Amino acid sequence: MASLQGASSLFHGSLVEAVFGSPALALKIGFVSLFPSRLDAGCASLGLSVDNGERSSSLAPIRAVNETRTAYINGKADGVQGENLDQISTVGNSTNIKWHQCSVGKLERQELLQQKGCVIWITGLSGSGKSTVACALSRALHARGKLTYVLDGDNVRHGLNCDLSFKAEDRAENIRRIGEVAKLFSDAGVICIASLISPYRKDRADCRALLPEGDFIEVFMDVPLKICEGRDPKGLYKLARSGKIKGFTGVDDPYEPPLKCEMVLKQTEDDCTTTPYDMAEQVVSYLEEKGYLHA
Repeated sequence: MASLQGASSLFHGSLVEAVFGSPALALKIGFVSLFPSRLDAGCASLGLSVDNGERSSSLAPIRAVNETRTAYINGKADGVQGENLDQISTVGNSTNIKWHQCSVGKLERQELLQQKGCVIWITGLSGSGKSTVACALSRALHARGKLTYVLDGDNVRHGLNCDLSFKAEDRAENIRRIGEVAKLFSDAGVICIASLISPYRKDRADCRALLPEGDFIEVFMDVPLKICEGRDPKGLYKLARSGKIKGFTGVDDPYEPPLKCEMVLKQTEDDCTTTPYDMAEQVVSYLEEKGYLHA
């Protein structure tokens, strides 16, 4: 029979309820239910045992962290001093929400992965090689045993951002969403590589502001328009020049190069020897120097 010893201390501020019945046994912790067929596998991960009433010594107990003491409902404080109440807040159009703090934080995740979570934001004109360098960088870090994820501008528009057009306001929303997703990856301890044109300085600055100081690494693909247009991998420059595409960056819509970025990967018409893998290794060297490849 299951035993919940010291439940009040192990699950402070959480709902802990044990329900014993016949023929079925259900152990409920918070909003998670474990049924008989899953108890053997589930109890180990929860630090519990169902056969002898002892808690596993190899795993730490689950804790729900509750540090706030005053609830704020519609901007007004509510609650009795000294009570552990969750803070209710409004963010944008979302009202009466609260942030649930987990006992496993970014530092623990980074220690597990033996790396530091960050966002590498690769920006530049269409055809400058952003996606190619992003994938080369991901491969180089993977070979070193580091966990990465690439958020490619076109790829994200296949799903999360498929509802957005290329109007100025939609481009800003596209970048905002990718910035928020990249922040989550960074918080998970993953080295997130975002690869998208992101032509406007303000939008890139807003994404930078989402992360702690030093965790946003802006990489500018400094490649002349002539080279990018000569490559034209998707044929978009040709369509833009013919007037079939309006608001195309570099043709009839501006690209605002970074004024103060962490890295510049430059390529000129005379430089035919620098490969995307060479550029990726430059970024790897930067990450190594700044300590991102160690916990």
